[in-house]
Amino acid sequence: MAELDPRAAGGKRLKGKICVVTGAGQGIGRATAKRLGEEGGTIVVADRVDEGATQTVAALQGAGATALKVLVDLSTFAGAQEMINKAVEAYGRVDVLVNNVGGTIFIKPYHLYAEDEVRMELERSLYPTMWCCLAALPVMMTQKSGSIVNVGSQSTRGLYRLPYATSKGGILALTKVMAMEYGRYGIRINAMAPGGTEIADRVVPRQFIKPGMTVEEPEDEAGYRREMAEDIRNQQALRRRGLPEEQAAAIAFLASDDASFITGQVINCSGGQS
Repeated sequence: MAELDPRAAGGKRLKGKICVVTGAGQGIGRATAKRLGEEGGTIVVADRVDEGATQTVAALQGAGATALKVLVDLSTFAGAQEMINKAVEAYGRVDVLVNNVGGTIFIKPYHLYAEDEVRMELERSLYPTMWCCLAALPVMMTQKSGSIVNVGSQSTRGLYRLPYATSKGGILALTKVMAMEYGRYGIRINAMAPGGTEIADRVVPRQFIKPGMTVEEPEDEAGYRREMAEDIRNQQALRRRGLPEEQAAAIAFLASDDASFITGQVINCSGGQS
């Protein structure tokens, strides 16, 4: 007999939970917001791009979920603090934080990166998770409960994305250390590390380039991208790209009480990529 999806059977694993999802305006973030909403969660949709965030909120509300849009730049602690403050002002607590913001901006060998480009990768893919955790922890410590799910990556053993891979490696490290430090407060911290993912609504990374920054375009950028993609495929047992909904399912599990005795762990949702 086929197993029933808990949602189809009426299960709402996140019913009554206030769930903050960063980068919820597209891709894995949007899929996660929808999945947590389906599971009964109240969703705080955090993004820096109004159009994407508005579309996510509309989809959530259309499906009967409660959602709040917060437009913030999470590359700064002030932005992360504003996001958490607005969630607490609206709902009184934060039960789940999904740190999804991030993504490769450049793809090329490390020696071709300019200083500004390295800094930009860290600001996009490492700092938001660090700042959001720093802002959310005091709230969860007061509650003596909470679940944080950080989105990592399989890029930590890949090609041509060293600053991004360094950011994601840092996220996996902070997941482990935070789990040890804050378990005494009833807070669980885990990570989901996706592999190559098919994202139809991805924002073009160049939108994140700040005015005045030095950007060096390599002559063989397309070639580096092809080689990187081939490297990812060659590592996978399941020879296809993942779907945002598949990543969201793993995140929903870690966020829920089904994972109540799991902390400091990484789920590699990557088609067997290793």
